[in-house]
Amino acid sequence: MSTSTFSDTNLNQQGKQQKFINQNEYQLRCKKLDLIALHLPQAEVTYYRLQAQFDSELSLMRKNHRNFVKDRGMITSLISLLEKRLTNITNRWRDIYNYRIDYFLQNAYDELDHMNQDEITQYVKIMPSSSSIIIDVQHPFNDKQLQLLSRGPSYVPPCLIYTSLSNESMVDIVKKQYAPLKHQLNNLFLKYKINLNLQMEIHKKVYDLFKDLFSKSIPSSLSQRALYEKKLIESIRTSLKKHNIILRRTADNMNIFYMGNKEEFEKKADRYLLTCEDYDVLFDVNDTNNEKPFNLAIKDMIESINALLEQLKIHKGITDDLYKQFIVNPTRLKIPYLYFLPNLSNENVLSLVPIVTSQYSTTWKMAKYLNKLLRPYADGVLRSTSFTDETDFIRKLYRYAIIERRLRPSTLFCTIKITNFCTLEEHKEMIDVIGYFLQDNLATNKLETLTIQTIRNLLHLFLHNNIFTYKNSIYKFTKGSPNTIPLTETLSNIYLFVWQKKILKEVNQNIELFGRYKDRIFFTWNKSTAIALETFLEDLREKHRNVRFQKLIGTSVSFLNAYIENRQGQLYTRTHYDPNMPRYTLPYVTGHTKSSYSDWLFFALIRAICYCTLVDDFQQERVYLELTYLINGYSVLFVETHVKRFFNHFSSETMRFSYNQNSYDQFRQQWFKFIEQRHELSQQLQKLDDTNCLFQFHYIYDFGPKCRFNRDFRQLWHHYFQQHPTLSEEKCKIILNAKNFHSLNTLLGMDKPTLTLGQ
Repeated sequence: MSTSTFSDTNLNQQGKQQKFINQNEYQLRCKKLDLIALHLPQAEVTYYRLQAQFDSELSLMRKNHRNFVKDRGMITSLISLLEKRLTNITNRWRDIYNYRIDYFLQNAYDELDHMNQDEITQYVKIMPSSSSIIIDVQHPFNDKQLQLLSRGPSYVPPCLIYTSLSNESMVDIVKKQYAPLKHQLNNLFLKYKINLNLQMEIHKKVYDLFKDLFSKSIPSSLSQRALYEKKLIESIRTSLKKHNIILRRTADNMNIFYMGNKEEFEKKADRYLLTCEDYDVLFDVNDTNNEKPFNLAIKDMIESINALLEQLKIHKGITDDLYKQFIVNPTRLKIPYLYFLPNLSNENVLSLVPIVTSQYSTTWKMAKYLNKLLRPYADGVLRSTSFTDETDFIRKLYRYAIIERRLRPSTLFCTIKITNFCTLEEHKEMIDVIGYFLQDNLATNKLETLTIQTIRNLLHLFLHNNIFTYKNSIYKFTKGSPNTIPLTETLSNIYLFVWQKKILKEVNQNIELFGRYKDRIFFTWNKSTAIALETFLEDLREKHRNVRFQKLIGTSVSFLNAYIENRQGQLYTRTHYDPNMPRYTLPYVTGHTKSSYSDWLFFALIRAICYCTLVDDFQQERVYLELTYLINGYSVLFVETHVKRFFNHFSSETMRFSYNQNSYDQFRQQWFKFIEQRHELSQQLQKLDDTNCLFQFHYIYDFGPKCRFNRDFRQLWHHYFQQHPTLSEEKCKIILNAKNFHSLNTLLGMDKPTLTLGQ
């Protein structure tokens, strides 16, 4: 055996050993957390029982004191309780002290000027282990680099815009932060023909406000940390490249990084493309037999699209305004590119999920318009057989089983997962299905201003001109379209609505519950045995092979993160966690990370109470959520604040530590009513968006009083547009969001496309 072969074998063996160690360390950490989660509820009950006892004794003592009762002072039992209470308070303050530094670092940048270097050192010591990184390769990273990566792909390094633009003045930095908002306001003013002088006045007022609030220098301690993390990121980026390591967020949209061997990852990606039937190679840059250069081939494609659009305009299929909107401008074109995200849902097997970018592609504007046209109409037709989200599903299941009492001891549950949701059918068949759907449901041959034939023509242009690059090749879709374009989901929803009619023919909707959420279907079954249902679905699979799906039939199933069980006609539900997926992790979010995670905790608690039939399950889920935030670096204060907000919503703070099932059932009923109201508000918001009365703005935020700016911006809007027929607050809805600069995913987990129009 050669020295080189021996060395490679040795390295491979070391890599396997390291992977085994990493997996076992992660499993051990989860086991520890599971044990903590099991014992915490009992500890909480004990703590609050003692607190209630203390409060009772203290109240009695005060009453006796007021009434001058003899020999009713500080009794021994009360002194003992006071000592226990003091111990609890001491422990609590110790926890708050240990976590407050991390709270400041991650969640309250405006208070960081109180920190010193010793506190930063202490922060590094207390930073807990995290499950936000899965290591599948030997790596050179030290503890500090791993600590940063363990914050996950959603993490936004503080004040990155200041350190990245350190050579620019504060005024220039503020202008860059304000630029997105300025652009959005310009487009709005142009659309609604706002007077030029008024435009200038509003711009000046808003910019002056923005500049005054965000032109402040960042605290020195925060500046030090920002520079420190910037250097860490640069060192990580260098090591990734040097050691041929790939870093990707996972495909399950959780805040988890996957670290693996880049060469092996790309080999798997190449094999995927080689065997996939959804794409064809359109152009190979390295092929010397190409009839035309790459740029010329793209130019011909653009000219072909524009020529067909012009024909539609000439034949009055589309208006001149739509023609100008759809026409492809080569100077603003970005060729979409393909990248892959790791899927770890199958135990010990890594698979890849393809993602194709879409913004500013040849079909991007056309797709936006078609989705705006088709989706509201399709949603109206599909509403009776659709679930809008997780809470809508459990609300309908609760009504079916508890309120309407349609669940029988013999009722079976069936779940179906469509595995090729975005690539269901070839283009011609997809266009035909959409056309027939419109013909069957429209009263005329028009949807708004477009005829069905024009919609078919535009869909033809859209579907047949979706291309993307990967390495040195250009590919085109033979089925479906990019999964990052909302129109793709709309088309798939319509197609599956037609397909699922075969199931609905066998399901009596007066007896059963049926619904679909995107690529997942749930329905109840009382018509026959599980074997008969299995046979029926297999026949359906055989007749419609283009729709690939997985199914599960039984008295207990999981659906949309809920475990559902029929216990002899009694419905039992709780939150479900896939045993193959990492535990104690937060979702992957974009935009403003802190706000997103604040909202998600509130939503997760709502989901927990709706999903959990039993109070014990709910309390266990609450503890799990609290631990998840703590283990991911959020402070006790952050968690306490948001959990209290949840329980105080209905003035039910005592429910947090109550295990009374009757009280819990009443509390749960209140939340079911809440989600019904929220669902109605969501529909109203969607209606505003569909009618172009929802205006969303954003600006880049890194440091400063964003809440104050958002409030003052709304006041300015009200001042200038209170009498406007469209832009007044009575006629429209304004949403202003702050967006962070760059997350770790953008900085470390994304590759740039290898082919551009400049080549």
